[in-house]
Amino acid sequence: MSDSGDRAKRPGEKPGGSKPEGGRPDRGGPSSDRRPRQGGAGAERPRRDGPEGGRPRRDGERPQRGRPEADLSKNPRERRTGGDRPGYQGRSPRDETPEDRDPYGIRAVRNRHDDPEVPETVQAKDLDRVARAQLKTLSKENADGVARHLVMVGQLIDTDPQLAHAHAVSAARRAGRIAVVRETLAITAYSIGDFALALRELRTYRRISGRDDQLPLMVDSERGLGRPDKALELGRSVPRASLPVDVQVQLAIAMSGARLDLGQTDAALAELQIPQLDPGKAFSWSPALFDAYAAVLEDLGREDDAEEWWQHSDRASEALDSGGDTGDDDVVEIIEEDADEDSGPKSE
Repeated sequence: MSDSGDRAKRPGEKPGGSKPEGGRPDRGGPSSDRRPRQGGAGAERPRRDGPEGGRPRRDGERPQRGRPEADLSKNPRERRTGGDRPGYQGRSPRDETPEDRDPYGIRAVRNRHDDPEVPETVQAKDLDRVARAQLKTLSKENADGVARHLVMVGQLIDTDPQLAHAHAVSAARRAGRIAVVRETLAITAYSIGDFALALRELRTYRRISGRDDQLPLMVDSERGLGRPDKALELGRSVPRASLPVDVQVQLAIAMSGARLDLGQTDAALAELQIPQLDPGKAFSWSPALFDAYAAVLEDLGREDDAEEWWQHSDRASEALDSGGDTGDDDVVEIIEEDADEDSGPKSE
């Protein structure tokens, strides 16, 4: 979700930028054939909690933009299969009822919805100040109720996305014209695999806020609906240089995933060859970018090059872990490289 000038989160990676669970991306979506890596720099590292993998999320803090659970290099329809989420597996716009197609996208949630309980210990003041500022156009009583539901979303999004979504729906019923509320509803819809709703809500959020910071998640939602061509078209609709750096990285990963969906593996690699693909520096988004690059190299049969980038990802994660909770997503951690290692992406 946006913080109206606050930091942008890193879609496209597991919490902490850890390697995608289930292995490397494949042309038709994710696969589970990547061998476990044992020991040394290549060993699987414990997953770090919190947005962007850099610090734990504080109680009441809104889930970050793009959802940490989203690995944008994989086909979202396939990575959302399984579990107990009937009705949310890549729902098509054709499945929408006429009630779904209202201008604000919330008429469908008005019927037969019971507000989930909010514990008395959860207070409106627990919501971060940037989000609270957007609620000032509401009455005090309504703003407090919306804020408490948003706090619950932040607390539940990683552990119980279905319940988090129910709280987001409740907030949207009360404040459907507030950008942060529509963004929250979009993110929770994405988290449960309702990509049609997520895309619609992201479009509404974009229209209300005038921001493009959720473009990567919009691209990934198009992929979730089985439309990689439209995903690529959408990703090219905004000048890349106009986006914040972390959003540029997220978009590159999502665009690479769309290329993989189409079987364009060489083009998928090219999408990731951006200036931020620098193993000499570590940012919150670096592990996810390095992982995506390594996975596509592996897809191309370049095992040695892939292993080198897996190791770059491990070093970046270790550097970020050792940096602690800086609270500043722009902090750069320098990673020591072996003298004979290349300091940048290999040319193709």
